[in-house]
Amino acid sequence: MKYFEVDFQLSPLSQDACDILAALTADAGFESFEETQHGIRGYVQQPLLDRQALEDIVNNFPIMGTNIIYTINKAEDKDWNEQWEQEGFEPIIVGNNRLAIHDGRHLPSQPADISVEIDARLAFGTGTHETTQMICEWMLDMPMKDLRVMDAGCGTGILGIVALKLKASHVTAYDIDEWSSGNTRHNAVINRVDSQLSVYCGDASLLDSKTADYDLVLANINRNILLNDMPRFCQIMKQDAKLILSGFYTEDIPLLEARGKELGLTLTGAKNRDKWASIIMQRVNNA
Repeated sequence: MKYFEVDFQLSPLSQDACDILAALTADAGFESFEETQHGIRGYVQQPLLDRQALEDIVNNFPIMGTNIIYTINKAEDKDWNEQWEQEGFEPIIVGNNRLAIHDGRHLPSQPADISVEIDARLAFGTGTHETTQMICEWMLDMPMKDLRVMDAGCGTGILGIVALKLKASHVTAYDIDEWSSGNTRHNAVINRVDSQLSVYCGDASLLDSKTADYDLVLANINRNILLNDMPRFCQIMKQDAKLILSGFYTEDIPLLEARGKELGLTLTGAKNRDKWASIIMQRVNNA
């Protein structure tokens, strides 16, 4: 999948303005962001760029007196694998040394109960974001043995791989980005769980061909895509199955909870880290 990168220059520059701009553009389909010297840089899939929505965000920005200039360019398909060969990332420890996420060069200083190696290759992200960690924490604290799991928007595949390391029986994963789906296969091989993981390239419409036999659905995607895809998540969930969501802000929890109620889901837990949030819901009827 090809991306645009959009450079936003803000004047005056403030953290609050950058956070609000990231939230607004995420609602318009942007998937990831990085800070720059003059503001932020956002990435959006080329077919999803809504130029009018972008203009509306800039023209109606809620912080008065903030001037925003932006430029749109095609994003280079960077070889993240080459970057990690040169730099890598420090191991991430989750759940009091119960889970260690690391690359091939940087090993944890102490052995963890579960170790997952991630080679980012061409996918955005390394699996070390707060949202990923919160979903991993949910899984560490729940019985996973023999569960059938769906990983929606799998990225590097880390969530599905963690599920399998926690003794899930099988994971089905998909991502709209062909590089991400390929990266998930690659990381499954590295972690020796490839025989239990099926990966597809596509969006949530792939779920229309699946039956309601999943015990757990994981989705770390932006708010609008979650709201749109939740009906499809529900149609593949068994009675009493659980849905773990992240990729949105704390203030978005009521919207997602309300959507879940419409679909027969009950909110059973919520957590946040910095401005990011994660919730767990359970299917309580056949709605």
